[in-house]
Amino acid sequence: MLKLPVLNKDGKEVESLELPEKLFGNRLNTYVMNQAVEMYRNALRQGTASTKERGSVSGGGKKPWRQKGTGRSRQGSIRSPLWTGGGVVFGPHPRDFSYTISKKVKTAALREALHAKYISQDLCCIQEFKDKFSKTKEFAQVLKALKIVDKTLALLDGCDESVQQMSRNIPYFDVMRSDDINAYDILRYKKLLLTKTAFKKILKRIQK
Repeated sequence: MLKLPVLNKDGKEVESLELPEKLFGNRLNTYVMNQAVEMYRNALRQGTASTKERGSVSGGGKKPWRQKGTGRSRQGSIRSPLWTGGGVVFGPHPRDFSYTISKKVKTAALREALHAKYISQDLCCIQEFKDKFSKTKEFAQVLKALKIVDKTLALLDGCDESVQQMSRNIPYFDVMRSDDINAYDILRYKKLLLTKTAFKKILKRIQK
């Protein structure tokens, strides 16, 4: 039986959660993760790069010199791509890079991203913080007890609201809601810190 230890704010194990064998006991599927990550990264691209073709460049209405008798090559416009300041051949134009994948693949990618963090031992489950934090230093001490020193994504559903406020000044620590999380968010962080409440919410999503 696969188990995930649950830690308190002092970094001590107080209980453990049983993990579904069919979700965390199989071989890691990197293909669906790659599909999801590519989709999310493409959606972040602005696609605003733009160039002008020779028909869009101003000027060039007059022939630079007559066709014959000058000893030079024939030219029809100073806006030719061969000229400095002329148009661009096959240059980029504004476009939308985003595309969609099926909901089933998105769910599978989220499941495998969570699975990957479990395999690499970068998945840390904690009890909900019910105490109110008044200083960032207090919360930083809790992270030190949990041995959280790398770039970490935290899903702190069920914790006191002060936790999110006190964690803003910690540069390697970001907080999100478990309802908004996706595979790309999990994979671009070194560690995933989540509460029991957040973990149960994600399990419901990946078991659909």
